[in-house]
Amino acid sequence: MAKNTQSIEDLIIPPEKEEDESAQAKFSKKQGEIKMKEAEAAAEKEAASLGLPYINLYGFPISPEALALIDEGEASRLKTVCFHYDGRNIRLGTADPDNSQVEELFKKINEKYHTNGKIYLISSFSLNYALKLYKTIPKVTEHIKGVKITEEELEKYSEEFSSFRDLQEKINGSQISDTITIIMAAAIKSGSSDMHIEAEEKEIKVRLRIDGVLHDIAILDKQFWQKIISRLKGLAGVKININDKPQDGRISIYTKKERIDIRVSFLPTNYGESVVMRLLRSSTVGLAFEDLGIRDKAFNQLKKEVERPNGMIVTTGPTGSGKTTTLYAILKKLNKPETKIITVEDPIEYQLQGINQSQTNKDYTFGKALRSIVRQDPDVIMVGEIRDLETAEVAIQAALTGHLVLSTIHTNDAAGAIPRFLSMGAKPFLLAPAINAIIGQRLVRRLCAKCKQPAEIDEETLKRVKEILEKLSDEYKKEIDFNNLKFYKGAGCPACQEIGYKGRIGIYEILIMNKEIEKLILSAQLSEYDIREIAVKNGMVTMVQDGLLKALDGTTSVEEVFRVAEEK
Repeated sequence: MAKNTQSIEDLIIPPEKEEDESAQAKFSKKQGEIKMKEAEAAAEKEAASLGLPYINLYGFPISPEALALIDEGEASRLKTVCFHYDGRNIRLGTADPDNSQVEELFKKINEKYHTNGKIYLISSFSLNYALKLYKTIPKVTEHIKGVKITEEELEKYSEEFSSFRDLQEKINGSQISDTITIIMAAAIKSGSSDMHIEAEEKEIKVRLRIDGVLHDIAILDKQFWQKIISRLKGLAGVKININDKPQDGRISIYTKKERIDIRVSFLPTNYGESVVMRLLRSSTVGLAFEDLGIRDKAFNQLKKEVERPNGMIVTTGPTGSGKTTTLYAILKKLNKPETKIITVEDPIEYQLQGINQSQTNKDYTFGKALRSIVRQDPDVIMVGEIRDLETAEVAIQAALTGHLVLSTIHTNDAAGAIPRFLSMGAKPFLLAPAINAIIGQRLVRRLCAKCKQPAEIDEETLKRVKEILEKLSDEYKKEIDFNNLKFYKGAGCPACQEIGYKGRIGIYEILIMNKEIEKLILSAQLSEYDIREIAVKNGMVTMVQDGLLKALDGTTSVEEVFRVAEEK
């Protein structure tokens, strides 16, 4: 047997050799980094010359869902990858910007997923990095969580029922999956904001909230409850076997024109669960500032405050009073290429082109978000809601340092916003100069134009109406014939589902900050009623007065105005 002559020392790499190999590896790595930097610099330069945005994807957290939007083979062939997808926005990176097929792919993805997109130029290094991720991540198949409703289905259902009675008949002869689709189609057709499906002792009640009011539209047999709730939970992506805890999910309805997101809430009740689905349609955010329904002098005053470069404009009112719609209308008016607008919302209900929108979460609160936003050099900031001292303080400071701040606060009227700020702990000497205007608002239903007709009101109501209108300033009173007040009502017709109303409009009170109110804020005897009195003395039209003026115009009814607002 041959003797092993190799010693331990022979098995150990000499220090000199180890150092040489380490130096060689470092040199190769350094050369690779230099090449990569040169390639990225060249790509960035090329992007600038082509007018395209540039991005370095090396180390970028590309999600499987984003990669899955483009097949691996097609991504390699077109030198193009999807590196960002959040359900509404996509971002493609391409190393071959001159390829016409890349633009075709981009349009195809946008149309298919109803997204907004942008194409970036990337280097070959970024492309190879992204392509390697196809190998390292689990294979992801395309999956759309939602129910697809085609344009043909919507048209078919629209033809088959013209009233809620027809809807009940249609549901009675349908499968469970079709029943859910029919209810959703009815909600879309009627312009509903919420769908309610509630388990009761002997039946299942289906209701739609149309123009702020709930309407019973169908009754389902209780024996189908388990199938219905399982179907809804499956669509919303929540746990089917949990029925004793609240759950929240999302559903998406896809049509050719738009994608409708639905927030779904499941709440345990005595006889099953209550399901409420809120429809969020980007197409509904089309209201211009001029179309809000703010009249005459108040509109001109608010327009002036909106166009100021700094200060704070606050909308007030309960949930569902149209505060977000008002803020979006103002943002649309201010949205110009030379204006940087950033929002922080909870949640982001609608995407607005040209505006940077961010959403809060558990750790990213309104206050923390606002502190970050002011470092982004914005001109206009929109804060979804001011609900604590931290947010209030940063918003006030931003308003005092050259930013226009838009936000909402939960109070009953415009005058109540100032005591609410102070109760949070806001400093009076900072709050007074920070506020430009406060908007108090409610939403009233519009009378259906097709069945509107003159209406008589009882003597007691008429007396109340006259007392309220008599408090208006002379410029409004001179246009009113108090001896011949004419009001209207909706008789009900197929066009409005026999309701008598169709659509909604805001009624407003616009409180403009002035020296008297500032002085009151700085005093120790602050009263909501004193603030209101000063505002009215300076010509503020209250919400009820604005509503009654709209009733005289034939836009809404007296009953509707008194339903949503009352004179103090």
